[in-house]
Amino acid sequence: MKSENEKYLPSNVFEGLTSIRAIIRSRELGISDRPVHEILFDTAKKDKYMRELRWLERMSKKHGFSLTETTSDKIDSLTLGTRHGGFVVMCGERATPELCPDDIKENGFYVMLDGIEDPYNFGTAVRSVYASGADGLVLPPRNWMTAAGIVCRSSAGASELASIYSEDPSSAIDKFKSRGYKIVAAEKENSVSMYDVSLRRPLFLLIGGEMRGISKKLMSKADVTVRIDYGRDFPAALSSQSSAAILAFEVYRQNLK
Repeated sequence: MKSENEKYLPSNVFEGLTSIRAIIRSRELGISDRPVHEILFDTAKKDKYMRELRWLERMSKKHGFSLTETTSDKIDSLTLGTRHGGFVVMCGERATPELCPDDIKENGFYVMLDGIEDPYNFGTAVRSVYASGADGLVLPPRNWMTAAGIVCRSSAGASELASIYSEDPSSAIDKFKSRGYKIVAAEKENSVSMYDVSLRRPLFLLIGGEMRGISKKLMSKADVTVRIDYGRDFPAALSSQSSAAILAFEVYRQNLK
C-alpha cells in the first residue's frame, strides 16, 4: 500500500468499481476524454464479481484498454487505501478546457472551488456540487485534479462526470458577467444571509478554502457576498465541503420555484 503522503502527488491511478464506472460513463457521454490504459483486478475476486467482469470485458473491447488478472499484493502496492474492492485502473490525463463564453449555458449554475487544502475535502465538495445539479465546475489552473484518483474516489465518481473548466478566477468572473450571470461569493465579512438573497439562475458561485477564503480582488468583483447563518454562537468557519453542500443545495432549492 502506498504512503498516505502520496495522496498529494500527481496520480492517474483510480481505485474501485465506482471510479471505473464513472470514468467509462463519462467517456461514453462525451464529458471526459480521459484515456483508460489498463484495468487490473484481484483474481481472488473473480467469482464474486463475475457480472462486473463480463461488463468490463465488453468495455475493454469497445474502448481499447486491457483487462488484467493479478494478485491482491499487486493491487495493494498500487493503491492508497483498502477500499478498492480488488480493482484498480491505470489512466492518462483528462483534458481540462479553458472556459469559453460560448460554452456557458444561458441560464446555468456554475461553481468555482479555490483554495481547498486537501484532495479528499476537494472531492467531497465536488460530490455535493455535482449532486445539487450544477452545470459545471471552474477551477484555477493549479487544482487537485492532478490527484485525480483520490478526488474521484472521495467524490464517488462525480469529478469524472462533472464538466470541468480551467480558468484564472478573475477572468472566469468576467466571462460569466459577459453572459449576464450574477456573481455570488461565499464569505462572512460584509455579507447577507443566503436565505435573504436571490440565488436564482444564471449564477456563478465562488467558494474558497476555510483557511484562506476568497481574495479581496475577487470579492470586489462579486455582485453579492453571502454567508451561512449558524444555529448558535460559534467562531469557527465551516469546512469548504460543508459550505459547498449547503450553498449548492440552497441554489437548488430556490430554483425549484
